Amino acid sequence: MTGSSSRMLALLSLLQTQRDWPGHVLAERLEVSPRTVRRDVDRLRELGYRIGAIKGPDGGYRLAAGSELPPLLFDDDQAVAIAVALQTASTTGVDIGESAERALATVRQVMPSRLRHRIDGIRFTGAQNASAKVDPAVLEAVSATARDRQVLRFDYGADHDRPPRRTEPHAVVAREGRWYLLAWDLEADDWRIFRLDRMSPRIPTGPSFTPRALPAVDAETYLAARAKGSDAEDRWPCVGEVVIDLPAREIIPWIGDGTLEEIDADSCRITVGSWSWTGVLASIVRFEAPFTIVGPEPLREAAEALARRLISAAR
Repeated sequence: MTGSSSRMLALLSLLQTQRDWPGHVLAERLEVSPRTVRRDVDRLRELGYRIGAIKGPDGGYRLAAGSELPPLLFDDDQAVAIAVALQTASTTGVDIGESAERALATVRQVMPSRLRHRIDGIRFTGAQNASAKVDPAVLEAVSATARDRQVLRFDYGADHDRPPRRTEPHAVVAREGRWYLLAWDLEADDWRIFRLDRMSPRIPTGPSFTPRALPAVDAETYLAARAKGSDAEDRWPCVGEVVIDLPAREIIPWIGDGTLEEIDADSCRITVGSWSWTGVLASIVRFEAPFTIVGPEPLREAAEALARRLISAAR
């Protein structure tokens, strides 16, 4: 890539990061003169990019949204990022696998040979397809109502006999290959979580509404909290602490969201959580190693009750 072309890519990337750029700041970032910046801006305009001039003592430039898609310019890192993202599109849970393959083929065709060679070398395994696919039109419709704060009506699951749900959509969240809507259910008068792959939005949308405050700090925390049986904090309702006779290297791969403190080469202090105290014990006994319960007291009581159940079952 020539110096001029590389500089134009850098200029375009800067213009896309914020609305207004003073001319002298662009010149400093690109390490060129303001006159060179003006020439590069003119070249980008010839390619179809709508770049307006900002009047004032500093002067500058602004990249506007165009009515037509100009030729796309990617630097090397952007091209590799696009290739990886498109190859993993099917794992997002949105039903765009075929479209992503065609998009990758189109982008690859217009890349220079050196970039095609790089992205052709990006091959990997282990990215599993999501079990439930979301229609892109559903994702778009639901996201738009959350953005515009409009009441959303939709059929949910296989029950199409009941009236449609009426909700105030708050946010759309992706988690572990599934897509969820966090919304205030107007009939239940409470917060609810809905899976997008089970939703069939109704048209038209309802009236606008004033957003309510979530019980948690943000949508992702609320979804994680509900998955753990909490309403506001991303934490398990039951958390226990034990000392186990195993080296850290044998525990770390399997401890999940628990914590570990190495005591010596052969023992560790671990803290794990679960829905129940028995669940905490199950997370610990699977290591098949001696352990001592540090606390709390409900964990000790659960261990004694579980011991009696196991002895009874063995008899």
